[in-house]
Amino acid sequence: MKIDTSRRAGFTLVEIMIVVAIIGLLAAIAIPNFVKSRNTTQSNSCIHNMRRVDCAIQQWALENGKKDSDAPVEAEVVTYIKGSPVMPVCPAGGAYSLAATVGTIPAVACPNENGNQHKLP
Repeated sequence: MKIDTSRRAGFTLVEIMIVVAIIGLLAAIAIPNFVKSRNTTQSNSCIHNMRRVDCAIQQWALENGKKDSDAPVEAEVVTYIKGSPVMPVCPAGGAYSLAATVGTIPAVACPNENGNQHKLP
């Protein structure tokens, strides 16, 4: 007995189009969620950096006998930031500005993708 092997195996055009449509649908769902997740992560990292800066300012003020009305000096405060000899930067591309006085919360000038400012709670 002879088996007929002349039939070609493969995918039809319709099957390939369905697979491409499903992949496109999944990508359309995943990409906006990825962008939102990235913005949230950048915001959380920025807030963590602001806490580090605030702790460094408070430690500098405590060790040097400063009052709430005294202005911090960046060159002196940087030495109190653990793990880095330089002022941290926002992952969204902004720069931190030291508070006007020791008693105020440090601010950051870096709006994220949604136009919201990162704020220390």
